[in-house]
Amino acid sequence: MNDELTAVDIKKMQEEVEYRRLTLRPQLIEDVKVAREFGDLSENFEYKAAKREKNRNDSRIRYLERMIKTAHVIEDNSAADEIGLFDKVTIYIEEDEEEQEIRIVTTLRQNALKGLISKESPVGKAVMGHKEGDRVLVEVNEAYSYYIQIRKVEKGADDDSLPISSY
Repeated sequence: MNDELTAVDIKKMQEEVEYRRLTLRPQLIEDVKVAREFGDLSENFEYKAAKREKNRNDSRIRYLERMIKTAHVIEDNSAADEIGLFDKVTIYIEEDEEEQEIRIVTTLRQNALKGLISKESPVGKAVMGHKEGDRVLVEVNEAYSYYIQIRKVEKGADDDSLPISSY
């Protein structure tokens, strides 16, 4: 399955790969070399930590490159009065009697704690394409669902301000 990403997502990933390859990787290789000189490798914590960081960096580079290679580039084609990608939406969760402001984003930029909700999540799927004033059913799984009301919609745009997630 291909990940649905925007052109900005791909650009941000390419920038991160470039930074990790050209700046961070040489520094981490040097850290490994320095730590290796501290002596017995079996009891050398600095060496193990430096190797682990180098391996994490290499793993992240491979992950990002795979994401870029398999990505399906998408754009927001929602109508002016419909909820689409990067829109800010104020929802009212009926069963909790609570109002929340969320922003619909790609999976790569989701962060529920900051109100950045993936378009692939149950809430994201439920609100996409709907309009202000609609009452929609959020299906979490076969056994649990709940209703929300869409109270306010502010059209948004894809920009560089939203970071990509670390994994």
